[in-house]
Amino acid sequence: MTDGFLDIIMKVDGATVGGRVSSRYLLSDFLREKARAGGVHVACGQGVCGACTVAVDEVPVRACLMLAVQADGATVQTIASLPALEGDRELESGLTRLQRAFREHHALQCGYCTPGLLVSTALFLAQIQAPSRAVILDHLNGHLCRCSGYANILAAIESVLR
Repeated sequence: MTDGFLDIIMKVDGATVGGRVSSRYLLSDFLREKARAGGVHVACGQGVCGACTVAVDEVPVRACLMLAVQADGATVQTIASLPALEGDRELESGLTRLQRAFREHHALQCGYCTPGLLVSTALFLAQIQAPSRAVILDHLNGHLCRCSGYANILAAIESVLR
């Protein structure tokens, strides 16, 4: 690292992606620019809104707060890996259970926050089998949606649990 740059490699949505990056290069920038993962949205750039949430080795991470070099050697899953994160082998109309629920309950409007919210919720539901409404609301606390409000998002998540 004599020039301030490092060679990194990671698996992103099943594809191996590498590059030479500055030690300060953000994971969100690496995913959007090098891996061409357009579903990684950056809104606040401070880890508050959750729009950039991805799975790094099956752990939810705010990609705008993580350095790309920290994900060197990791498996990163974005919204493009949602079927794998949800364990959906057979998609109905090309959509996962969560995506269908969000559509059916009108849980999105502009959709900017939706990719991060879906990734985070898929990981959440994989860990907690029967969360109470209070636990779901606590999970949603890390995501900002300025368009749809949270009633429909909550209803969508609860419908998946039924």
